[in-house]
Amino acid sequence: MKQFEISSKLQMSLYVFMLLGVIAMGVTWFVDDEFHTRFWSNFLHNSIFFTGISFIALFGLTAFITAYAGWFSVFKRLWEAYSMFMIVGIVLMGIIALGVFFGWNHLYHWADSNSVAHDSILKGKSGFLNPIWYALATFGFLGLFYLVARKIRSLSLAEDDSEILDFSHYRKTKIWAAAFLPIFGFLGPVVIWQWVMSIDAHWYSTLFAWYC
Repeated sequence: MKQFEISSKLQMSLYVFMLLGVIAMGVTWFVDDEFHTRFWSNFLHNSIFFTGISFIALFGLTAFITAYAGWFSVFKRLWEAYSMFMIVGIVLMGIIALGVFFGWNHLYHWADSNSVAHDSILKGKSGFLNPIWYALATFGFLGLFYLVARKIRSLSLAEDDSEILDFSHYRKTKIWAAAFLPIFGFLGPVVIWQWVMSIDAHWYSTLFAWYC
C-alpha cells in the first residue's frame, strides 16, 4: 500500500495560505465596526463549518462500524483524520464561548442581560441560552466527541500494527461506536441549537440541526 505523504513544497503552500487567512482576519478586525461584527461572524461561520465536518465524519465512522459496513474501510483513514480536527475545533469554538462569557463579541442577543430582562421569549429560554450552558456545551460536548474520535483512531491503528490476527480491536471499536451514536444523536443537535439557531433566539425548529 502506498503511503500518502505531504511534500515540503505542499506544506509550505498550505502554511502560506493559512497565514494569508490570519492576515485577512486581522484586516477585518481593524476595518470593522466598533463591535467587530464582521470579524466575529466570519470567525463563527468558519469555526462551525470545519468543526462540523470533523464530528459528522466521526458520526459516519461510528454509523458504518455499527452497521457492519465494510466498503468504507478503503478510505476510513481520511475520515479518521477529519475527526482529529476536532481538537482544533475545541480551540476555535472555545474562543467564541469565552467571547460570549466575557462579552468580547455580540453574536447572540440572549447574551445581553439587559435584553433578556425586557424580552419574555429570551427570558423563557434563558435556562438553556446563557453563557454558562454555552461554554459547557462547547467544551464538554466537543471534548467528549474528541475523546471518542481519538479512541476509535487509536484502535484502528493498533489493529493494523497488531501481529495477532484476531478481532479484539474490532470488537472494542464496535462497542465504542455503538455507545457513541445515541450520545451524538442527543448532544449533536444541542450544540447546533446553541451555536447557530440561537443567533435568532426568537425562532426555533426541531429539524434545524439536521439541516445544518
